[in-house]
Amino acid sequence: MHTPISPRYLKTPDAALHLGLSSRTLEKHRCFGTGPEYRKLGGRIVYAIADLDAWAEIGRKRSTSDPGKGVVHPARPVRR
Repeated sequence: MHTPISPRYLKTPDAALHLGLSSRTLEKHRCFGTGPEYRKLGGRIVYAIADLDAWAEIGRKRSTSDPGKGVVHPARPVRR
């Protein structure tokens, strides 16, 4: 009997679904450097589930006054 293998990497549509975002929003985050870390394998972009969860964790807050761990920027160029 074979044990099912859990995916460690997700393609953009599945990664976006995991985060509750649209694929296009995740693509914009990738272009602007505001999104989770990703890997390019040949011509494919994949995301490690741990990286998706770590990126989402940055935006975790308990209240509106909680400074949290950091800021998850919108999917647009960030002025520095």
